[in-house]
Amino acid sequence: MNYLAINKKLWDDRTAIHCNSDFYDVKSFIEGKDSLNPIEIGLLGDLKYKKVLHLQCHFGMDSIALARRGGIVTGVDFSTESIKKARELNQTTKSKVRFIESDVYSLKDTLDEKFDLVYTSYGVIGWLPDMNKWAALISEFLKPGGQFVMVEFHPVLWMFNDDFQRIEYKYSDTQPILEDLTGTYTDRNASINNKSVTWNHGLAKVVDALIKKGLTISDFQEYDYSPYDCFENTVRVEEGKFQIKGLEGIIPMVYSITAIKAESKNT
Repeated sequence: MNYLAINKKLWDDRTAIHCNSDFYDVKSFIEGKDSLNPIEIGLLGDLKYKKVLHLQCHFGMDSIALARRGGIVTGVDFSTESIKKARELNQTTKSKVRFIESDVYSLKDTLDEKFDLVYTSYGVIGWLPDMNKWAALISEFLKPGGQFVMVEFHPVLWMFNDDFQRIEYKYSDTQPILEDLTGTYTDRNASINNKSVTWNHGLAKVVDALIKKGLTISDFQEYDYSPYDCFENTVRVEEGKFQIKGLEGIIPMVYSITAIKAESKNT
């Protein structure tokens, strides 16, 4: 099973729909609206003059937002259509982000640099089968003393079926989840039909992989809301905060990790 080809087609098909959606609101972004949420803004801190590697950047809005905050940004995604749109958006906004088309695991074949910050967020690691390989790549691209910042949907969410009426999957599993999907999270009635291959990664698997690749966890948080209304059966509890109807405040929906790569011994 070629999971990369299956998932690449899915994201290539989704990109045009996402770019034209109210969910992403590209028009407002071009006019200056920030696409980043308070969670990640609080974790990222001052980005001025920092070299930032943004993994799985989709069509580049957050990469450009990081650059607007002063970062020297490289955005990476495996979707041809996403990178094409990212470069168009980069030009439209007169930004200077470098966009690279590559899957995460193959990035070393294209990029040979060290970064002050590696960043990834929201719906990313479930598309990757191997957390140890992922963590090794993050460590390799970080400078000694560099920082990794991650904000991700909580693995508890992925245990449920789409409308959150029953538990359908294991909390953490090495086996791939194969699905047939209609539409996308920005438009569930969109006329696209795709297969997807994903994995559920429990928190211990993610944290342990980072630790064993030389990163020290400096901050870990869980949040009982999503800043995005991207799930079925949600209710808005505050501006920019969505919870699952009937499970309000009961289950975690997002978590964040900040980790530091150890300084080299000769410094």
